[in-house]
Amino acid sequence: MLGQSNYPVTVIGELTSPPARRWWWLLKWLLGIPHYIILVFLWIAFVIVTIIAFFIILFTAKYPKGLFDFNVGVLRWTWRVGFYSYAALGTDRYPPFTLASVDYPADLQVEYPEKLSRGLVLIKWWLLAIPHYIITACLVGGEKSGGLLFVLVIIAAIVLLFTGRYHEGIFKLAVGMNRWLYRVCAYAALLTDRYPPFRFWDD
Repeated sequence: MLGQSNYPVTVIGELTSPPARRWWWLLKWLLGIPHYIILVFLWIAFVIVTIIAFFIILFTAKYPKGLFDFNVGVLRWTWRVGFYSYAALGTDRYPPFTLASVDYPADLQVEYPEKLSRGLVLIKWWLLAIPHYIITACLVGGEKSGGLLFVLVIIAAIVLLFTGRYHEGIFKLAVGMNRWLYRVCAYAALLTDRYPPFRFWDD
């Protein structure tokens, strides 16, 4: 299992056994459509909740627990779908339709902060996060070209197609890239004041 750390945002990905089937990844774009539709609405709500939380944190230094749990749940759901599909191709187990943490090879947890900085809430999501935005832009790429993560997952899919195995080193790097992305996302979404580390893994 990959993802244990003392950082408050934990992103876990476990390569399932037996491994993913050789051809199944070709259909996952289709199988993922119900999740993609739901996630569009969840992310609209995520943005609205983050804006509301911004003002609450600014005046109270606290992130309301209900809003916090919802936004963490959206990140968790997104990671599970990505792990199943083209952010990792780590499992053929279909993702559950829930915000909650359940028995699944991919999970995401964020420690609830009892208090957040009122000053940091003004600058961390844009100014302080700029170095990470530059790096993550390289990882995910743009509309016309895939980033490093996409290229890596495609390589993993080709290796899987011809060998029936998911190369462990490629898997570890793919999960590491996703871990970096989700930690930056959680930081920018005001879920933690701890600055994201510049690394893919914790071991």
